Amino acid sequence: MTEIPKGEVVIASGPLTSDALAQRLGELLGEDTALHFYDAAAPLVSAESVDMNYAWMGSRYDKGTADYVNCPMNQEEYDAFWQALTTAEEAPVHGFEDGKVFEGCMPVEVMARRGHDTLLYGPLKSRGLDDPRTGRWPYAVVQLRRDNADGTVYNLVGFQTHLRFPEQRRVFSMIPALHDAEFLRYGVMHRNTFLNSPRLLDRYYRLKKEPRISFAGQMTGVEGYVESAASGFLVGVETARRLQGKPPVDFPQETAIGALGLYVSNQSVTVFQPMNINFGIMPPLDHRVKGKRNKNAELSQRSLTIIDGLREEVLS
Repeated sequence: MTEIPKGEVVIASGPLTSDALAQRLGELLGEDTALHFYDAAAPLVSAESVDMNYAWMGSRYDKGTADYVNCPMNQEEYDAFWQALTTAEEAPVHGFEDGKVFEGCMPVEVMARRGHDTLLYGPLKSRGLDDPRTGRWPYAVVQLRRDNADGTVYNLVGFQTHLRFPEQRRVFSMIPALHDAEFLRYGVMHRNTFLNSPRLLDRYYRLKKEPRISFAGQMTGVEGYVESAASGFLVGVETARRLQGKPPVDFPQETAIGALGLYVSNQSVTVFQPMNINFGIMPPLDHRVKGKRNKNAELSQRSLTIIDGLREEVLS
């Protein structure tokens, strides 16, 4: 398909959308930043898994709000981290991926291999970050930036990577504050075609400027087979209801379907990257639960209870 039909349309052409269709979509969307042709995503960790005994909140030179979690390393810790990073195993490179793709957003391991101190003048620069425990700038600092409005998810700033997932866990857990981190998403760098959805789509995956057109699947910014199916399910239900003159079904953020729709349409996101489903993009429980397994079980049950309540409305 190279042209967009008239009437109600669902576009689900996937991450390897043809050049001809991508060009047509670019013309329709009318924005230079509407389509992205590769992922360059840093790892995400849950906020509650960061050990704040080894970190502090603050901004560089204490300017603005304290939105960053600063994770310091001394020279010995940095040396060990740099050695592990520069020798870690990378994911296989596929035929369509080459060095030119990565120049615009260099993997942290490639940057590290350019010299022992390169990271110290880049993403691990400590200048202007006073460690409250010492009153001095640490040897190196990894910064975590809040990735959602609730502050439950943080990304590792400047840590776009092409390492294998087990290697990411091994190497990045060497950062003292992340020794027991829960990785909600690992860093990825591969070809993809996805929309700048927060600017373009509503929570039902409809194009804001032309709601007759809906998108589904990975090109919306959901990552994974189940997530793509979930977006397609929602689009299918809402398109059918719209044609029947019925109002949308409201899947709230407490459900996986609703959380994904709200994530891809969240206009407060400044740098949008594809996302798997995870509990970090759902609202937290209103009470404390001991143990991660028990907490996740309650979050799941909360979602299933809501889905049961929506079942008749969806099927009506």
